[in-house]
Amino acid sequence: MARIRFSEADHLRVTEAVAAAERGTSGEIVTIVTDRSDSYHDVGLHYAVGAMLAVAAFVAIWPAPLEHWLGWTSEPEIGRTAFWLVIAQAVLFLAVRYSLAWMPARMALTPHPTKLRRVRRRAVQFFRASAEHRTRGRVGVLLYVSLAEHRAEIVADAAIHGKVSDDCWGEAMAMLVAGLRRDDPAGGMADAIARIGEILAEQFPRQAHDVNELPDRLIEL
Repeated sequence: MARIRFSEADHLRVTEAVAAAERGTSGEIVTIVTDRSDSYHDVGLHYAVGAMLAVAAFVAIWPAPLEHWLGWTSEPEIGRTAFWLVIAQAVLFLAVRYSLAWMPARMALTPHPTKLRRVRRRAVQFFRASAEHRTRGRVGVLLYVSLAEHRAEIVADAAIHGKVSDDCWGEAMAMLVAGLRRDDPAGGMADAIARIGEILAEQFPRQAHDVNELPDRLIEL
């Protein structure tokens, strides 16, 4: 899976979008983009274990192929059957495990709900580290983009969460996803940031004493 790299122009585009969005609001927008939100190693392990157990179930239901392969014409010995079953399980486990060491295959076979949970979890982790409780009015917002999953999350601080429902971010998310689909993640982020700024300006207009408390620059991990 080719890594999508943000050029200097892309970084500037997102940074300028954040600065422009914050001109009308006391809210603070943090942007983070990453290749993926998890390695999903456990997914490969689960498939390998599942394949290993499937062999045992298959042999239990339909033992004839194994008996034929071993060349048995009489009643098989339980010990020898168990031995070759374990060998078959081990071979299949390793084959699946190492096949899914290839990230594109592992990503393709990772269930969509699993990706959603991992992206959300990582977004919340980054929000707590970069924006939560870091502004006087608790008006920080994180726009987090995970490229491999084609997924983004918007996480808001306490004051914003109390006034803006999650549904209000839908249009901004749609703009960002549209940018990802046209292979223009920076453009999608800029569009989403502009919409986030409009939403924040409605509830948290910029005050005369307002200062920039969080960095405007795009953080690429």
